[in-house]
Amino acid sequence: MNPTLHSSPPGTDTSVVGKYRWTICSLVFFATTINYLDRAVISLLKPYLETAFRWNAGDYANIEIAFKLAYAVGMVGVGRIIDKLGTKLGYAISTALWSLAAMGHALVSSTVGFGVARGFLGITEAGNFPAAIKTTAEWFPQRERALATGIFNSGANVGAIVAPLTVPLIAETIGWKWAFLITGALGFIWLVLWYAIYETPANSKRLSKAEFDYINSDTPVGLPAESAVVEEQPKTSWATLLGFRQTWAFVLGKFLTDPIWWFYLFWLPDFLGKQYHLTGTAIALPVAAVYVLSSIGSVGGGYLPMGFIKRGMPAFQARKTAMLVIAFCVFPIVFAQYLGQLNMWLAVLVIGIAAAAHQAWSANIFTTVSDMFPKRAVGSVTGIGGFAGGMGGIALSALVQKRMFVYYEALGQLNKAYFIMFLICGGIYLLAWVIMFTLVPRMEPIKLDAADVLPTAS
Repeated sequence: MNPTLHSSPPGTDTSVVGKYRWTICSLVFFATTINYLDRAVISLLKPYLETAFRWNAGDYANIEIAFKLAYAVGMVGVGRIIDKLGTKLGYAISTALWSLAAMGHALVSSTVGFGVARGFLGITEAGNFPAAIKTTAEWFPQRERALATGIFNSGANVGAIVAPLTVPLIAETIGWKWAFLITGALGFIWLVLWYAIYETPANSKRLSKAEFDYINSDTPVGLPAESAVVEEQPKTSWATLLGFRQTWAFVLGKFLTDPIWWFYLFWLPDFLGKQYHLTGTAIALPVAAVYVLSSIGSVGGGYLPMGFIKRGMPAFQARKTAMLVIAFCVFPIVFAQYLGQLNMWLAVLVIGIAAAAHQAWSANIFTTVSDMFPKRAVGSVTGIGGFAGGMGGIALSALVQKRMFVYYEALGQLNKAYFIMFLICGGIYLLAWVIMFTLVPRMEPIKLDAADVLPTAS
């Protein structure tokens, strides 16, 4: 590790420096929960909307493609905007706009209108992760960022669990429009808390000097804490960022692995229904079990590199090692169908472990950005990677899933399509790990001011 860093030694008692940074982490966790709750509402209201608007499967698919495409495009632009506006204002604007978009679904009266509303939701919801990763980079030292990322990223799973417990009940009691209005309004409650609590560490009156110093303990001697000067420094163009292999390592990692999460979200209920003849509420418990395991994996994925760091391993090497362990944890999903022949819950277990491993991977791959890039560029790089992940999801759906599933369904052999998909899931993380750490085998932080790379020991 670079000896010019003010790094606390492994085993430092962090309780003496304060815990206000975890209050900020909890705000980001709730924003992510609301973000996923808002995007999940339409899937739970699908039966009501099919009746009201006479949708067929193609109509619903087109509406969801509108969301994915807008989300992917939004990830590029919104990261740049958040870097320019700063975390407080950028996160607030994004949340306000996606909340309005979520509520706006209640006002449309046509299939085309839902497509427009869904597209607007996608492009505005894209702001959550660039803003969240940037917040983590500002408020946490390198050794804690994966844990903080894992905690807020678990909000995605909590949102997916909360949605089926609330949305159908609202729709049944007061109507489907109120489901959009109530869930969308939660974002404005968060906005009040965000503006009441959040400042950058340099401007926060609630932050002790000891905790401020701890947060910036990775800053080289003689340089000011970047959180104090980030808004005054020049911004970096996308062309410049794409010139670094560190950017491409993150981009390719997201392109390969993000589509797997979308596969779990959109195809798990269908797999359970087709393989085990589950219908209605019978699917809810196994699906919820997968998301509960995912939440555990998200937080556990943050703890794993911390454990390596506490044993004296440099931060980047700890991240690299943790991601390899996580990639191997996905592999048993290859045997999901075989185990499911013995007992459905064995299939649910290995799929849940794979989903948990994805969330652990996500916590760490996001953190590689703040490991290698200055804080002022984190939002932009995260946005570029998010765009790549979204496009990977669209490519997998259009080129693999759609063609393959239609082909095997026509043959009455849909189980073969799922087996091929589970094979892809099992191996893709190992492929992504090899590509990422071939491109960036050692810790090589970017020094944007000089437009070059400043190598350090791995």
